[in-house]
Amino acid sequence: MALTLQAEQTNPWPNSHTGPVFFIMDARNRFERKRLLDWLNHHKPKTQEPRFAALVLMDKQLVVKSEIAASIQAQPDDTLIVPIRIAWRPSAKAIASGPRLRDLIFGDPRRPRAARGKRILVKRPDRATFLSGEPDTVINLRDRFIKLADHDPDAPAAFAEFIARQAALVLDIAERKQQGGRYKVPRFVAANLRNRRRFKQSLREVAAETGQSISSAAREAETYMKEMISNPSTFWLDFYAKFNQYCLGLAYEDNVVVSQTEIETLRAQVRDHPSILLWTHKTYLDGMVVPKVLYENDFPMPHMFGGANLSFAGLGFLLRRAGGIFIRRSFQENPVYKMVLRQYIGYLMEKRFPMNWSFEGTRSRIGKLMPPRYGLLKYVLEACYVTGAKNIHITPVSISYDLIRDVEEYATEQAGRVKKAESLMWFIGYVKSLARPMGRVYMNVGKPVVLESAPNPDDKLALAKIAFEVAVEANKVTPITFPALISMSLLGVAPRALTEAEVVTELESLVAWAHQRQIFMSDDLQKDISSNLEGVLGLMISERIITRYDAGPETVYGIDQSQHPIASYYRNSIIHFFLHQAIIELAVMKIRELKGPEALTAFWLEVESLRDIFKFEFFYAPSELFRAEIEDELNRHFPDALNQLDRAHIQGEDILRAVKPLVAHQTLLIFTEAYSVVADLACQLGQQDLDSKSFTDQALKLGKQAYLQRRISSESSIAKLLFQNGYQLLQHKALHQHVDEETTRQRRALAMQIRDILRRLEAIKAMALTQTLQ
Repeated sequence: MALTLQAEQTNPWPNSHTGPVFFIMDARNRFERKRLLDWLNHHKPKTQEPRFAALVLMDKQLVVKSEIAASIQAQPDDTLIVPIRIAWRPSAKAIASGPRLRDLIFGDPRRPRAARGKRILVKRPDRATFLSGEPDTVINLRDRFIKLADHDPDAPAAFAEFIARQAALVLDIAERKQQGGRYKVPRFVAANLRNRRRFKQSLREVAAETGQSISSAAREAETYMKEMISNPSTFWLDFYAKFNQYCLGLAYEDNVVVSQTEIETLRAQVRDHPSILLWTHKTYLDGMVVPKVLYENDFPMPHMFGGANLSFAGLGFLLRRAGGIFIRRSFQENPVYKMVLRQYIGYLMEKRFPMNWSFEGTRSRIGKLMPPRYGLLKYVLEACYVTGAKNIHITPVSISYDLIRDVEEYATEQAGRVKKAESLMWFIGYVKSLARPMGRVYMNVGKPVVLESAPNPDDKLALAKIAFEVAVEANKVTPITFPALISMSLLGVAPRALTEAEVVTELESLVAWAHQRQIFMSDDLQKDISSNLEGVLGLMISERIITRYDAGPETVYGIDQSQHPIASYYRNSIIHFFLHQAIIELAVMKIRELKGPEALTAFWLEVESLRDIFKFEFFYAPSELFRAEIEDELNRHFPDALNQLDRAHIQGEDILRAVKPLVAHQTLLIFTEAYSVVADLACQLGQQDLDSKSFTDQALKLGKQAYLQRRISSESSIAKLLFQNGYQLLQHKALHQHVDEETTRQRRALAMQIRDILRRLEAIKAMALTQTLQ
């Protein structure tokens, strides 16, 4: 069988090296070995015969037989080691379609069996490329081996395995130049780890700490490496990409909305720095969005951390072969496990494999960003600290959707229903339920939080500050979408409905507000809104989130009371943008009849009080910056307002009239209503001490009663998370445990304070409604 044209034209023999040459041949069968040997013989110098060792470098477990190890070890220091391989490309049809059922049966077309390879070389020789990797001398390789490993440099097996792993690495690099950077995957991770000096030193330390022998600790570490190390391959990366496309395509438009400029900036960052991508979490589909976008843009495979709840049959198998790392929920008391995890993470970061996970740790059940969980971030940064990583880039990624299938489930969970456990049958049902139009998916990349070096693992304050900065940046790049904005508008006037003209006017007012603050919005809000109402709004009507009534003289839109928890979810995803103005409106309402220094002092006292009340719901800047942000926002509506208030030139009422549109009732009403239930329950329980679970259960019942009595306006105010945050407020104020009559008095004072906020919100809502209907 003749060589391909490419093989005839490409010479694997080095031109400039005058010393001996030794080839490491990556051949999976006799056919590949024969074709590679023919290639060497075709180009060999007249005075040399090819010397080589044939290995199977594609295998997950690299095996170097003793006689091959001895032959590699026997090479003189000036010998040039040249790795070679045949790289196979799938057909154009296979590339376009992605992995097929036949590929599962007959094998990966990039790794054909001998008979299939023969047919390809006869019929489509252009699909085979003869590759040589970057060569290096034995002496250079031995120097690197000594620096990295904790072995006798003269030990044949260890050194030969090191050379084989390096050969596989440079061949993979050469093959990626043809097939794409998306196929960059870590190879021989366990072997590389266990042979590293740093790993062996850590193993000795943990063995001494636990009182184990080194061999016993090594066996335990080996078990954990098999459990946590992912095993990615080109075939399963392609399969996972097709699977992600299929699942997302059931409900959403094919292309994720993402800025190509942001992607290119991220590409440079991932290439040059240890990188962590932390994404917001609203649905099970979030974990598919980042890999899909990175795959389509030819990024190296991102490793994703997942909880053991998703490691069930089928999905767990796939994720492990596409970069998924499943870790135990609890391993604080397991030093060996922690050591292996640190070393594994450090290795991946060092090799520039981006890591990604949801920094909230769980899906947001009410729409707004959840408080970050520190566990994984702590262990990743600890690994960076131990390995001495520099310029660590932690990048927030906001993932948003027009509509989300999971929201119906969240609404019932927040009302008290128990969440279903994940399983294969559950997942099949979940995927089936996606088969209805849900609009588009948005991915926005925030400004990275850059660490010159990782903080000391014991520095909890530094960790909290990093997580906070990531959350703030994630909020900044979350887009305002049409469903979120129209939900905010219609919930703000509920239980009323608005005419089409009133809807358009309200949306245009809020869009202008967002434009002034340079907030990113979906493009359907940047077009003529009146001519664009049928798009996503039509989906919301078909999902019964919004009701349209067109049998009367005018078409009107509203949100039925039963849909308030669902509509609130979408509204809550953007309320952080309106928080400063909402606080201003409430504070100004408090001082509306005051002026002079007394008014100014009262204004700032109320601002700080509101900040403290809602501290478990939102992320605030540090105090001085927060005050500056409040003043900047106030000056947008009434320039130099605070100076004029201090000089008694104006009073609060003048400022309030200048604020348009009013948003406090749309932003803070459900939180205040939920907290009113919490405060009332605390007063009713008298001298009882309050624990979180039983308190939340009782709050759900009292909340339902309050809604039926219309003491609260919406069922969206009846939510476990809101009541749990309200309980945290009681703890913060030391009111969860009854100490004496002072506790009772302070609980009543809190209840009165929250009722006063509610009254102000109701007054602002009435003023806003007047503005809307003018």
